[in-house]
Amino acid sequence: MTIVEAAERVRTTRVVADMPYAHLNVIESRNPELNAFITVTPEFAMHRAGELQEELVRTGPRGPLHGIPIAHKDLINTAGVRTTSGSKLFADFVPACNAPVVDALERAGAVMLGKTNMHELAYGITSANPHFGAVRNPYDSSRSAGGSSGGSAAAVASRMVMMATGTDTGGSIRIPASWCGIVGLKPTYGLVDRAGVQPLGFTLDHIGPMALTVADAALALNAMCGRQIADPDRLRDRSLHKVRIGVPAHFYFDIVDAHVKDAVLKAVRGADLIEVRVPDIDALNLTARVILLAEASALYGPYLDQRDAFGADVLRLLDQGRLVPATDYVNAQRMRTLFRAQFARLFESIDVLLTPATPTTAAVLGQTTVELAGSTHDVRLLATRLVRGINVVGLPAISVPCGLDPAGLPIGLQLIGAAGADARLLEIAAAVEANAGGPLLCSPQRPRDSNRASYRSTLQ
Repeated sequence: MTIVEAAERVRTTRVVADMPYAHLNVIESRNPELNAFITVTPEFAMHRAGELQEELVRTGPRGPLHGIPIAHKDLINTAGVRTTSGSKLFADFVPACNAPVVDALERAGAVMLGKTNMHELAYGITSANPHFGAVRNPYDSSRSAGGSSGGSAAAVASRMVMMATGTDTGGSIRIPASWCGIVGLKPTYGLVDRAGVQPLGFTLDHIGPMALTVADAALALNAMCGRQIADPDRLRDRSLHKVRIGVPAHFYFDIVDAHVKDAVLKAVRGADLIEVRVPDIDALNLTARVILLAEASALYGPYLDQRDAFGADVLRLLDQGRLVPATDYVNAQRMRTLFRAQFARLFESIDVLLTPATPTTAAVLGQTTVELAGSTHDVRLLATRLVRGINVVGLPAISVPCGLDPAGLPIGLQLIGAAGADARLLEIAAAVEANAGGPLLCSPQRPRDSNRASYRSTLQ
């Protein structure tokens, strides 16, 4: 069931309490295998659902998120509920108050079921967390869910929740969305309030929604911002007719699995496809890496005397960041200004830019290299190759599922919009989603236990 469908059901039945209960059953069934949650909050959820049920009877629904079960990535502060950031450093941290984005979603009527697992400190793309265990992909539990928002993606894809928050510093919403077959939106930089969210890269961090459909992501974004960014009516029955989609002539399709490339291009048939020359993305990615290395190490420098508190991969990156000269960081910021101007000129002739979200489908857990285009590639660098640089220029970008590869693993495409054009990006994404055959609403990998039938009718 999507959020749009659930909202209609709430309006007609005047019942909300059964939705959180049914999804808690799914968490109980599927989380032991997928490890999508660090903390589950059933008592909070059922109390909140009871309050919303009473409110529904008295005054009607607050909006489309009234009673909707959601989860928060475990670096977003939640009052009275521990917020670990996937780290040993903050394993016992219990915030006194909510992050503004949590308050905004609660005002919209959402019900939090728990906090999702993630790559340690959001500094990686596998969500193979050394402290809380690896998140597994709902389509194939031997594979990674992606990261760093891997728990949020797995929770949505496996129907544990209808929507989850994620953060994206170099692809951490879009990579797991692509690998888990859901929609992941990185809004324009600063559109969603980042207060109360554990930072990683001060000038790169974005917060956005992860959901089953583009329409659901749009409703969630409106709630997260506390105002209507996207008009839900404009997402219905959208067409690609006369939509100007830029197809990069270089870089973005150079090192991509053939099945991924084919699915991405098929999804935009019928649009006005315009071949474009994009800026130097290799240089943009290098700029992003320099900025993140410096900013993350500046943030966590005071903790580096506790070396055994960090996983090996995160510690290695933090040590590397301490070696970045201040001159390199300043020059990277100067390059950022140039890249912003170049992308602004690019969007004078197109509505959105099309790329794959990830060059391949989900990697096997523990896999460090992959063979592609006749070469061996580092999994982390390859997975971030098409998404990392867009954080530097702060543009909105969305990952939308566009099919399955021969192994049955989801393929994701990426649409990038002009700065501040989040509403237009969502409208085009909804049309591409429909053009690609609709969202991946088939449930991946049924649970192995026999309890599935008991809640199937409630959820679908």
